[in-house]
Amino acid sequence: MLDQTCFYAESGGQPSDAGTLGGQPVRGVHLGEDGAIVHLVDAPLEGSVTGRVDWARRLDAMEQHTGQHLLSAVFVHLFGADTVAWHLGAEAVTIDVEMDGLTADQAEEAELTCNRLIRAGLAVRTHLTDSDRVQQFPLRKPPAIEGEIRVVEIDGYDWAACGGTHVRSTGELGLLKIKAWERYKRLTRITFLAGQRALRDYLSLDRMTRDLARRLTIGVDDLPGWTDRTQEELNSLRKRVRMQQEQLLAIEAKELIAGARRVGPARVVRQSFGGRPFEELRLLAGMVAAEPGCVAVFGTRGAVPQLILHRAVDLRLDVGKIIREVLPLINGKGGGSPVQAQGGGSRPEQLEAALDAAVEQIARALGR
Repeated sequence: MLDQTCFYAESGGQPSDAGTLGGQPVRGVHLGEDGAIVHLVDAPLEGSVTGRVDWARRLDAMEQHTGQHLLSAVFVHLFGADTVAWHLGAEAVTIDVEMDGLTADQAEEAELTCNRLIRAGLAVRTHLTDSDRVQQFPLRKPPAIEGEIRVVEIDGYDWAACGGTHVRSTGELGLLKIKAWERYKRLTRITFLAGQRALRDYLSLDRMTRDLARRLTIGVDDLPGWTDRTQEELNSLRKRVRMQQEQLLAIEAKELIAGARRVGPARVVRQSFGGRPFEELRLLAGMVAAEPGCVAVFGTRGAVPQLILHRAVDLRLDVGKIIREVLPLINGKGGGSPVQAQGGGSRPEQLEAALDAAVEQIARALGR
């Protein structure tokens, strides 16, 4: 058992320190039931041991935790919104605040306020008190424990009961950035970065935008306008391609119908395809079925065989029932309506047999 430790034990939403103890990696640090601090290592330790804290990890936790105090306090001051939970993750930090929603203007106001307080370099102090004297501090929320209580103060701006690690002043944070927000269980969950995390994020985005501008041979400030113009051109091109595709498919549909097999009152187009997008074949099947008395019986060749059945509205035929009867041939599942149905399976070698079975079922249903 150690008589003292420099390692922070996981608590209050902050993960434990990492590092080494007696040369062994510390896998975790937590509080035992009797209040003892338990260090998890790979093997027993004997004699006097030296603990070395992973300072980069500790500093990151200090920055994010102080950033959380600051951002939570700002939301109380600006919007009267308390923080009910927070989480320090490996990539980002979140706080859940009592707000029905958050606008972009409100997020920007909170972010600007935080960074103004960071530039002010407010001291971050700790006070040790107890349950009887804690009322002298204007805490954001009552402490959850009895006995000795540690209060963390952001000089004259915020007081919170907390046992975590923090930087010495808001100025040491350097930067705080709100990255995203969303509704979460009648609250608003805000994702943010503080300190080195925020700086690295800024450097990454700055590098990205400069690299994009270089590739496109335009200025960084021209990126939004270029993106808008390119998006408009892309949408226009997609519409043109779609129209041309539909025209070509309409021609193909007529050719397929011309070679259709007469089955009772229906004309059945039975065809298997390879290397074509499934959505394209669905559109083609719909064009075949748009012709009165026609039925499309399509299959796709490949590792995952698929079937499409589509019939004209003037035929009394339930293709949904038929496809469910033939899909077992390709070990498949699927379904649909009496007019249109589809499904996929795992036995491509049985695709042609499944198509033939579908045609036979159609013939039976139409009373050939």
